[in-house]
Amino acid sequence: MISAPLIVITGPTASGKTSKAVALARALGGEIISADSRQLYRGMDLGTGKDLNEYGGVPYHLIDICEAGYRYNLFEYLRDYEAAYADIVGRGRQPILCGGTGLYVESVLKGIKLPPVPQNPALRESLRDKSLEELTLILSRYKTLHNVTDVDTTKRAIRAIEIADYYHTHPHLQSLTEPHPLQGAVVVGVDIDRDSRRSRITARLKARLQAGMVQEVERLLAGGIPAENLIYYGLEYKYLTLYVTGQLTYDEMFTGLETAIHQFAKRQMTWFRGMERRGTHIHWLPWDLPDDEFVSQVKAISLSSDT
Repeated sequence: MISAPLIVITGPTASGKTSKAVALARALGGEIISADSRQLYRGMDLGTGKDLNEYGGVPYHLIDICEAGYRYNLFEYLRDYEAAYADIVGRGRQPILCGGTGLYVESVLKGIKLPPVPQNPALRESLRDKSLEELTLILSRYKTLHNVTDVDTTKRAIRAIEIADYYHTHPHLQSLTEPHPLQGAVVVGVDIDRDSRRSRITARLKARLQAGMVQEVERLLAGGIPAENLIYYGLEYKYLTLYVTGQLTYDEMFTGLETAIHQFAKRQMTWFRGMERRGTHIHWLPWDLPDDEFVSQVKAISLSSDT
């Protein structure tokens, strides 16, 4: 078993990182902690690409932990990650973090802690009628905006300002939010060339539509989840909801969604390159490397990191 405190398997969508992480977990007696911001939700299976059959008995964590329609956040993720990590390590197993949500992966590696922030009704009221552009400007006065999802809606922007203001008025908490990088973690990226990635994205999208992804969205809507809540999750749920509710034709949905997923994968790679510039060493291994060779190379990387 590798003695690394954490092994991270990351990469863009459709790179095959889950199967690689599963092979590694089998070889090392490990368990997988998901770092995917949408696989948290129950009932959102095909649209998030859970592919739970790939795990084949390998234990996984932070998948299907909250109801669809809920808006999970980074504070909750770091809290739940810490609990899962402690549980795995406490049983003498190897924790493997697997997923492509760069914000989650980088926050774990940096050792960021986020104290709970209470609501500030007076502040919220003062911001209620401001535009998203105005809210973005206000937030930028508190901090540099690395994470654009903080300002993708007025509701999220107001909450981000509320959090930033709380830390500003409680300076003794600032030290808790400063990075304390995890030492000894092994970070492996699944590297896939652009053409292969695009081909796999298109093939996977067609397969999931054939498997019933439209029907999945119809069930979620019929179950009482408002359309705007599904649209909030973006990508598959945005475009399929617009299709199911008659706002897009099937061809418009497919073309728009295919393009959006390609753009999403590109943004993921931009985030990973940014992580490298910010000091995270990612060992990139080819996506089409056989599983046994992938495992061997990760073991070698871990041993070299120990020396």
